Amino acid sequence: MAETLSSLQDLKGAAAPQAEAAHYVQKLDPQGRAYATGKRKDAVARVWIKPGSGKTTINGRPLEVYFARPVLRMILQQPLGVAKRVDQYDLIVSVAGGGLSGQAGAVRHGLAKALTHYEPELRSVLKKEGFLTRDSRVVERKKYGKKKARRSFQFSKR
Repeated sequence: MAETLSSLQDLKGAAAPQAEAAHYVQKLDPQGRAYATGKRKDAVARVWIKPGSGKTTINGRPLEVYFARPVLRMILQQPLGVAKRVDQYDLIVSVAGGGLSGQAGAVRHGLAKALTHYEPELRSVLKKEGFLTRDSRVVERKKYGKKKARRSFQFSKR
């Protein structure tokens, strides 16, 4: 502490310490790729991005084969579209668990995180759109004495 304060007047005139804004740095592996993990429901996606022509490989298969529904492909491309980086990065994705929609959400989450590792200045744009937030909703567990999590057995008066 550089200066000693003895009264309220001194406190009023003292300069408040300014907190520095968080500074994010580029995080790359030895091959020049950015890596991130994305999660959604029960699905976990590991995403690597590197500069390229926009080729996407998911579990060793092309994007159009793995995610056949256009809606799932659209979900996947949202972070690249918002960041205006479509067809600038090659994606290598390994995804497991859950169903197809959960996997698409996990890949989107991982892709957004990997983009921030590769280009830290994109963080504010992706965060504003909500792509960096992990959707914490998961399936509610089944309770004993119930047919499902909340559904009871059918009541019969007889």
